[in-house]
Amino acid sequence: MAEKIFDEFKRNLTKGLPVALATIIEGPGQGAKLLLLPDGSYLGSLGNEKINNVLSRDMAGELAAGRTSIRHYGIEGEAREETLSIFIESFAPPPQMVIFGAVDFTAALVRIAKVLGYKVIVCDARPVFATTARFPQADAVENEWPDQLMEKLGASLGPRDAVCVLTHDNKFDVPAITSALQTQVGYIGVMGSRKTHDNRTERLIEAGVTTKEFERVMSPIGLDLGARTPEETAISICAEIIAMRTGRKAPHLKTIEGAIHGDR
Repeated sequence: MAEKIFDEFKRNLTKGLPVALATIIEGPGQGAKLLLLPDGSYLGSLGNEKINNVLSRDMAGELAAGRTSIRHYGIEGEAREETLSIFIESFAPPPQMVIFGAVDFTAALVRIAKVLGYKVIVCDARPVFATTARFPQADAVENEWPDQLMEKLGASLGPRDAVCVLTHDNKFDVPAITSALQTQVGYIGVMGSRKTHDNRTERLIEAGVTTKEFERVMSPIGLDLGARTPEETAISICAEIIAMRTGRKAPHLKTIEGAIHGDR
């Protein structure tokens, strides 16, 4: 079984797919391993089905956060016991954030996203604005139209990744949104005022976006934190991404009525 676990582990890592490995480092069954696979199934055993189910759940959480940790459990996965010490290792490429639009808010969002461990790609079809000099912390700066970039990148985007559309130009943001909707990306956020949002919605309907697809789009982008500066706005965007990834409830600007920057 150990050989099979490591073969599967190596195969997934070679493909750049996320996996997590749990090993009992202290207690009964020391050395036993459980490998969490990209589809949520597991290989191996830590002793019994109950602890395997508990650990596969906890490993998924650690993997989503990109963390490695030591946790303590009972023989059947009891959380308040310390019979077993289990080392959970996460092996995953960094989550990706694609930012469409080389605007003033972009530099702040790049900085915050890098602190959170994202691989950040900035995309704008205007070469004079989208430069590495303006966004030195970005992992890549692309001078392309959104659909062109997403044709190359879209297949690699999954639930841990994010697309942020910060432009206010229909000829750029509409294809950015429609192409993002064709991927499995976990978060799609779009910047703009209520008026811009309404106008953009009309353009998206004309482009064939369905009501169900609209549910994936967070517009206006970010949590209702009262953000005003680019840095505060970047924090509200990243906070929304975290809240959606972890399933926590928070005041999304999408669900709040009235002016975005009204008096608080």
